[in-house]
Amino acid sequence: MRVLIVHNQLWAHYKSKLFSEIDRAMKQADPLDELLVAQIALYEASRKVMQNDNTVIYDYPYKVLFERALDQVTLAERRTALFRIFNEYRPDVLNITGYFDWAQVLLMFYARWKGVKVVISSESSSADHNRSAWKEWVKKVIVKRAHAFFCFGKTSAEYLESLGVKRDAIKVRNAAVIDEQLIRQRYDEAKASQGGVATGNAAPKKFVYVGRLAPEKNLQTLIRAFTRAVDHTGAHWQLLFVGDGPDRAELQKLVEESGVAGKVVFAGGFPWYQVPGWLAQSDVLVLPSQSEPWGLVVNEAMVCGMPVIVSETCGCAGDLVRNGVNGFTFNHSQQQELEKHLVYFIQNPGRIGEMGRESLKLVAPFASGPVAGQMARTYRELAGGHRRV
Repeated sequence: MRVLIVHNQLWAHYKSKLFSEIDRAMKQADPLDELLVAQIALYEASRKVMQNDNTVIYDYPYKVLFERALDQVTLAERRTALFRIFNEYRPDVLNITGYFDWAQVLLMFYARWKGVKVVISSESSSADHNRSAWKEWVKKVIVKRAHAFFCFGKTSAEYLESLGVKRDAIKVRNAAVIDEQLIRQRYDEAKASQGGVATGNAAPKKFVYVGRLAPEKNLQTLIRAFTRAVDHTGAHWQLLFVGDGPDRAELQKLVEESGVAGKVVFAGGFPWYQVPGWLAQSDVLVLPSQSEPWGLVVNEAMVCGMPVIVSETCGCAGDLVRNGVNGFTFNHSQQQELEKHLVYFIQNPGRIGEMGRESLKLVAPFASGPVAGQMARTYRELAGGHRRV
């Protein structure tokens, strides 16, 4: 059996972890099975900094079609290169990563004509973007040509079902994976290094936000809610921002005007593998975004055993957050809801450890190894155990 996965960019650390696990699972089932990941380009413009990331191990068979930015590769170039590698490799199963790239969509139709089974990996949900009737109709036509689907989580699966995909065709509903072993290792190491640092009442507890400082992240609402929460309770909690972006100066100004400058810390931006060190200094993760296809930082916090507060418009909320169990969800436009949840943790610090342990249970189904195993089994089922000679 030969499987060809088409992916946008090589420099995507969690995808590399997933592809490595898929390759391992396939080889364990049958050493003669083959995987090839066709990476269209090296990076997207927003991920160019990953060229200096030495922590990512590309431990799977891949080929980079264009050694430049994805943004610089034209549709015609993508189409020609993808058709070429498809015909050279002659896969039994083709896995495209979305229906947003017409080069991949055309390849999918060609694969169907050639009798090759097709899988679509989808991260989209109904809340991602404004939808139009004609675009939804086009998507319905596209998804009808696939044999199986891999989804990030509940919201992306429900969106596919709204497009007419049969429930049993969605073979994986928990594909939002991270490198949970590395994240937890780095977190534990950071915690251990804090052994000599004062703890308990001497160290203020922290809410933490990790991500871009941008308008869609709804961070002004977070600052206002935090200000009211600490004013109401007189608490010595802090709010930590890990990340950078265009709204930083405006957010810092709001902090000053709100009178909480001594309680809010802007740490700046850091590469993904340093984030666990900041989580280790924190107690509760908050993701207040207006729109978020998923929110992998929630996975990261949860594998570190942290409670989370997540807006309902984040794709991960339906899968990973249970109100009152491991955290809370809230309407991103309702500041008072967020304030209430912040106050809850301030007034009930004894529940942080208990709720963090529940986070570990809830995120367990999203472990990269088992998810990759589900994907490998799907490929074999579609290929009918076909073996080339």
